[in-house]
Amino acid sequence: MACYGVLRADTQTMLLRFGDGRPVSGVTTQFLGWLTAQLAQEQKQALLVVWDHASWHLSRDVRTWIKTHNRRVTREGGCRLGLCQLPTKSPWLNRIEPKWVHGKRAIAEPERKLTIEETTQRLCDYYHCELLAPLAQKVA
Repeated sequence: MACYGVLRADTQTMLLRFGDGRPVSGVTTQFLGWLTAQLAQEQKQALLVVWDHASWHLSRDVRTWIKTHNRRVTREGGCRLGLCQLPTKSPWLNRIEPKWVHGKRAIAEPERKLTIEETTQRLCDYYHCELLAPLAQKVA
């Protein structure tokens, strides 16, 4: 299971989506598409994404998707994406990192390993967000 999340600077709330399997480019682009659609419904025109150097952030597929998305938004309207890469090995610069730490600590049970269903529900309850259907990895 992969967990994608955004800490909104405007509301200080979290938006979460889970993905089947590990985080990969195809799931990342689905998450970004869902996220920009959500924000466009709120009339947001741009989103600045601050992220690290994970392979699923830097892949050619993700970069191409973002360029295509931004071109389409320029023509048709919607929410553009701006990217800000963090310096390597500096997670403390990303404001979401402390939120992740507190969330993981709050839901963990030292006596046993939680199921995927328990983990996703507890994270959504902790961050006060809706539990949506997981993003599926597309098989070629």
